[in-house]
Amino acid sequence: MKFFFCRPIDFSKVDTLVYHLPDGPSFAVQMEGIEDLIDIDMEMGDVCDTSDIDGVVHFFPKGNA
Repeated sequence: MKFFFCRPIDFSKVDTLVYHLPDGPSFAVQMEGIEDLIDIDMEMGDVCDTSDIDGVVHFFPKGNA
């Protein structure tokens, strides 16, 4: 049996979401005003939350993680 531990992301500290595409490129989205539109917990992939350090969350979709 596998257990998955997911720490919720406090989007009030996130300035930028960097979405890493499967083929290597990435794009950054400024989070001001759109945090209610994005539910990263529902996506399949890995998250690197460095928002406490630099205000950035990196998302690697499944297949690129």
